[in-house]
Amino acid sequence: MSERLERSVLLAPASNWGMIQKTAAARADAVCIDLEDAVAPDEKEASRANVVRAYRELDFGNKLRMFRMNGLDTHFAYRDLIEIVEVAGDRIDLIVIPKVNRPEDVYVVETLLGQIESYKNYSRPIGIEALIETALGCVNIREIAACSERLEGFVYGPGDYAASVRMPMESIGELDENDRIYPGHRWHHIMHSIVSAAKAYNKRAIDGPFAGIKNAEGLAQACRIGRAMGFDGKWCIHPSQIETVNQTFVPSEKELDWARTVLNEYEAALREGRGAISVKGKMIDVASLRMCRTIVERAQLAGLFD
Repeated sequence: MSERLERSVLLAPASNWGMIQKTAAARADAVCIDLEDAVAPDEKEASRANVVRAYRELDFGNKLRMFRMNGLDTHFAYRDLIEIVEVAGDRIDLIVIPKVNRPEDVYVVETLLGQIESYKNYSRPIGIEALIETALGCVNIREIAACSERLEGFVYGPGDYAASVRMPMESIGELDENDRIYPGHRWHHIMHSIVSAAKAYNKRAIDGPFAGIKNAEGLAQACRIGRAMGFDGKWCIHPSQIETVNQTFVPSEKELDWARTVLNEYEAALREGRGAISVKGKMIDVASLRMCRTIVERAQLAGLFD
């Protein structure tokens, strides 16, 4: 899997051409045109043409271009892939599969994509991201993570996951009275399962959406929690959320300064033949160096320095 910057993913309904046009100029790292939950059943077939039109006509710059197909438990799914990928597959980076429950769900999409790519002589494969939003997807996540090289990442789907396990949630992604009752983080298990499985198999982990578009502090808190848990980015349902997400899912100036200081001190110690080192009163071991290198690599990917 090639390293891709995916701090912010801006969603737009495939049925709304005006909203799709606005995503092209947004400052998100990625755009995901949604054919699933955001589109009414009687508009789904016609909306495929907007996905094709968007990726063939609009200039998205360096953004990752993706779409969320309909679920494999619907009759829309296979036509989503055929009608869109056959016409615009050379302009699409990723396809998001909703409600992935088992490795076979990825295999079905991977197989069909491979056939279309061969038929159309596309020069590069289209990647896959799997939405983990059911109890079954959670318990099978390790097997899903290991099932395909084409699978590039996981996305956490908090709303459908809450429904799947019958956990009350007033608003998708927002903390509520139920979170104040529970003595801990209610969603820790599913979120950490996604992160650990993703990192074990060199894949990205993307946090799910935050429905409170007017709750700026709530969004900031959700972003901080996501990053603290190891997520690489977050879905955005409104352009106003992008800046907060982009600023949170990169190393802070303080973190970057510390990481570069540690790495510079370590290089100096090697040149001088010293073994263990300490920086500002903190012992530095091999694990510390790995963490610091990760911070610097993330900052470079985000363009914080050359």
